[in-house]
Amino acid sequence: MSQPAATAMLDNKLEGSFSGSEVIPAYKTSEKGAVEDVFGDEEDHDIRYKTLTWPFVAAFMIAEIVSNGMLTLPNAMAVVGIVPSLILTIFLGVFALYTAKLLIDFKLNHPEVHNMGDAGFILFGPVGREILSAGAIIFCIFCVGSEVLSGQLALSVLSDNGMCATALLAIFSAAVFLLSLPRTLAGMNWLGLISAVFIGLCGFLAMVGAGANPVPGRVLAATVSTSFYQAFLAITGPVFSYAGHFMFFILISEMRNPRDAMKAAWVLQGFSTAFYAVFSVVVYCYIGNTVASPALFSLPPVWSKVTFAFGLVNFLLSGGLYAHAAAKLVFFRLFRRSRHVYSHTPLGWTLWVALCFAMSAIAFVFASAVPIFSYLASIAASLFASWYTYGVAGLFWLFDTYRLQGGVDALKRRWIGTTLASATVLAGAFMCIAGTYVSIKLISDAYRDGTVGRPFTC
Repeated sequence: MSQPAATAMLDNKLEGSFSGSEVIPAYKTSEKGAVEDVFGDEEDHDIRYKTLTWPFVAAFMIAEIVSNGMLTLPNAMAVVGIVPSLILTIFLGVFALYTAKLLIDFKLNHPEVHNMGDAGFILFGPVGREILSAGAIIFCIFCVGSEVLSGQLALSVLSDNGMCATALLAIFSAAVFLLSLPRTLAGMNWLGLISAVFIGLCGFLAMVGAGANPVPGRVLAATVSTSFYQAFLAITGPVFSYAGHFMFFILISEMRNPRDAMKAAWVLQGFSTAFYAVFSVVVYCYIGNTVASPALFSLPPVWSKVTFAFGLVNFLLSGGLYAHAAAKLVFFRLFRRSRHVYSHTPLGWTLWVALCFAMSAIAFVFASAVPIFSYLASIAASLFASWYTYGVAGLFWLFDTYRLQGGVDALKRRWIGTTLASATVLAGAFMCIAGTYVSIKLISDAYRDGTVGRPFTC
C-alpha cells in the first residue's frame, strides 16, 4: 500500500466524533504494528484483568458518581431557584456525556493509557505524568475520606449518636479497606451493581419520605437573586455531582471489549441526569427553601434513618472502589508489566494489601484529624475534578486531532469540534479557579466565625 493511501486510511479510521464516524482503536495486539493495550495477552496470567462487561462498568460509574452527588442538589435549588438549578443540572449532564465521549475516544486511540498519569505523559511528557498522577491519587484519597465521613454520618443517625464519631469513622474505614482488597475490578463487579441499586433506592425513598411529610408553609422560588459567591457555592453541587471521569481509563482498561465503553457512559449520564433532576425537584418542592445539605437531614427521623441505611451500602462500597483505584494507581506505577501484576507473588500481594490499607488509613486520618477536611475536599474537587471531568477532555480531542489527523489544517477543517474542545478547556479552567476561590473563602469564613471543629472529637 502506498504511503498516501495508508495515510488516508489512518485519517478515515481516526476521524473523531464530530465527523459522524467512529473511532477505530488500535488495541488489537494481534495486528502487526498495533499499540499494545495495558495488560496485553492475558492467556497465561494467573490474574486476569480484562473481564468486565459494559453493564458492570455502567454500574461502577453510577455507584461512584451518583454516591454523594445527589444529596446536595436540593439545597442548591433552594439557593439559586428551581429554574437555573434545573437547567444547570441538565446542561452539565449533557456536557459530561460529551466529555466522556472525548475521554473514551482518547483511550481507544491510545490503548496503552491506564490512568490520567499515562494520558498526562502523552500530552505533556514526564511532568504531565507526575502532575496528573499525583492529582488522581490525591483526589481518590479525598473521595475515600468523603465516603467515610458519609458513612460515619449514616451510622450516627442509625445509632442515635450512640457511639463516638471517631470510633464510627475507624470502623467504617476498616470495612472500606477490606472491600478494596480484590486485585481486579471483576472481583468487585457485583458489589458495584449492589451499590448502584442501593443509592437509587436511597434517593427514591428520600423522595417518598419528603412527599409523605411536606413542610407546611414552605417557600418555593423559580429564581433567587443572590451574590456570585453564594450562587457558585450552591452550584458546586451540580458541577461536581458528575465528577468521576478520572476513573474511566482504569475501568475501560479492565473491559473485555473497550469499544463498548460508550454504552456504559450513555447509561451513566442518562440515569444520573434524569435522577438528579427528578430528585432535586421533588425534594425541594416538598421541603422548600429550608432543605438541608445533605438533603436526608431534612426528612423526619424515621425516614432519615431508612434512607441513610440504604445510602450506607453505597457509601461503603464506593469508598472501597476509590481506595482500590488509589492503590492501583501506585501499584501499577511501581510494577507495571512485571510478574507481580499478573501472578500471585508474595511481594505483589504484600504491597497491594499495604497500599489498600494506606489509602484507607490516610483517608481516615484526614477525615478525623483535619477539622476543615470537607473544605479541603472541595478544594481538591475544584483543582482536579474540574479538569478530569471537564477541561482535560478538550485537550485530548485537540491533541489527537492535531497529531493524528493533519496538524493545524485538521483543526481548521474541523472548526466546530475545535471550538467545542477549546470551550471545554476554558470551562474547566473557570470551574477550577472559581471553585478554589469559593472553597478558600469558606475556610476563611469558618475560622472567622469560630465554626471550625477539633480533631478526633466525638
